[in-house]
Amino acid sequence: MRIERKSWNDPVLVATVAPLALVMVAFLLVPLLMTAVLTFQTTQYYRLVWTWDLKIWTEVFSKPHYWTIMIRTVAMALVCVVLTVLIAFPAAYALATRLRTFKTQIQILIIFAFLTDAVLKTFGWILILDKNGVANWLLMHVGLPPEMLNLLFTPAGTMIGMVYNLVAYPMFTIYLSLVRIDRDLILAAYDAGASRVRTFFEVTLPLSRPGLYSGAVLVFVLSLGAFLEPKVLGGGTSPLASELIRQSFETRVNWPLGAALTVVLIAIGALMLVACAAFALRRTSATGRSA
Repeated sequence: MRIERKSWNDPVLVATVAPLALVMVAFLLVPLLMTAVLTFQTTQYYRLVWTWDLKIWTEVFSKPHYWTIMIRTVAMALVCVVLTVLIAFPAAYALATRLRTFKTQIQILIIFAFLTDAVLKTFGWILILDKNGVANWLLMHVGLPPEMLNLLFTPAGTMIGMVYNLVAYPMFTIYLSLVRIDRDLILAAYDAGASRVRTFFEVTLPLSRPGLYSGAVLVFVLSLGAFLEPKVLGGGTSPLASELIRQSFETRVNWPLGAALTVVLIAIGALMLVACAAFALRRTSATGRSA
């Protein structure tokens, strides 16, 4: 079967791609450009002054406080990625294998997890992690000292909220990869004498990597912009980049500084994603050569 390649001169192709390109330019590139331009301005008496200098960038690079928060944000995002993948993969594997007879119900539950308001889920953890909450109540009734669990308004509480709110993303992407694996490949590995463990690591895991990588990327990007969990469950004790940017725009009314910190956060996220993409491509090519 011959596949006809369309040229960019094709009016049908242009008419199909043009609206999407206009939307991308209008709602992504233009705001990014405006944010970058704003970093070269200054504020005076809480008013924006168009000066076109590097004062804001000098402040950003000269104060270690900003970079401490940026490093903390990236570290929290990486830890969140690891924890969510470790939780999501076994759950998705069980849903795709042992519980595959409930396929429709499982998909509905996963979609429902996306539709549930993150604010409600985050504030619900206060009732659990509080000193007088459900967790300490359970510990007290099993014989452990009361108020032994003190995670509210700590970085650990922030991490619990981030993992809880984001674990559905890698679970969904990994689940989609697992259900698309050809069952005959697994049966062929069994027929060749491979054990269940070897079949998992040499057949199932490599074929589920697209879902694993895409889920990890989603969690990492969303974790960089986490705002609700550090505010509600962390109590602002260890602020992340989102809180720093909010304070720059709202509290300090320093829009150029907030824009510069936004550009720095976007650049850090983009560099991390490029590094992850290069690592994934290297692993894929190495797997292809070994096969």
